[in-house]
Amino acid sequence: MHTQRRLGDFLFHICNYGFFTLFTLLCLFPFYYLFINTISSNDLSARGLVTLYPKMIHFDNYIQVLQLKGLAQAALVSGGRTIIGTLLTVAASAFLGYLFTKRKMWARSFWYRFVIITMYFNAGIIPWYIIMMKLNMTNNFWAYILPAVVSPFYVILVKTFVESIPDVLEESAEMDGAGYIVIFSKIIMPLITPIAATIAIFSAVSQWNSFIDTVFLMTNSKLFTLQFVLYKYLNESTSLAAIIRNSQGAVGNIDLTNQQTATSIRTTVSMIVVLPILFVYPFFQRYFVKGIMIGAVKG
Repeated sequence: MHTQRRLGDFLFHICNYGFFTLFTLLCLFPFYYLFINTISSNDLSARGLVTLYPKMIHFDNYIQVLQLKGLAQAALVSGGRTIIGTLLTVAASAFLGYLFTKRKMWARSFWYRFVIITMYFNAGIIPWYIIMMKLNMTNNFWAYILPAVVSPFYVILVKTFVESIPDVLEESAEMDGAGYIVIFSKIIMPLITPIAATIAIFSAVSQWNSFIDTVFLMTNSKLFTLQFVLYKYLNESTSLAAIIRNSQGAVGNIDLTNQQTATSIRTTVSMIVVLPILFVYPFFQRYFVKGIMIGAVKG
């Protein structure tokens, strides 16, 4: 009986690890496929001959795309909105979620339900655009930050997380004369690190990938985000490849196998957009599961 149980456990672990290994490879392969096509011969890549490993490796695609006009400014805007937006979203959502756990808060139930309702209803794009225009948020960097400072979903996560913390911790601090700000900054924030990290990665990914607000609100090219600029380049990849080929020819740097094509431009642009998040995500991964599971309890 004991031997059969050990054999059953062994087979279960084999199947378990085998399934998740296969699943992981299936998830990673699209990124790997994209990457090897960006560093392989553009001619072979365009003909679909690069499938499992890179061929005739070069980095001209990245060098040429990163030299495109306006890319550095757009990267600065995207980086700025991601960092500032994430920090403010974490701070504001965490503080509001903490306040909703305080029974002394004036009209707490009303304000909490008011915030939750916004998860299910919104006015639509046209009223949103009119409001943003009335608030002078067109061609304004803060249009990227302020509308996303408080998210109802993040508030719910923080509220349920804080409710799992024993009340005696706050009561001890209150007996020592600490106010809500001090308790929140010195006691609550260190304890809610998992859920704060979860919110940070949600917010960072959302800020980094967003470009619709640029389409509607920005006409000043200095405020274009990296995603918007790369989206434009993605749509113009054929003509852009021709421009890059001509510029290479002008300086006598002609390599027929590595000349930029529409496919090489598309794959390189896609990798440039994805890479920053791929590098950031592992640093938050260890908090992610713990934060989202604890925040889901009593939701």
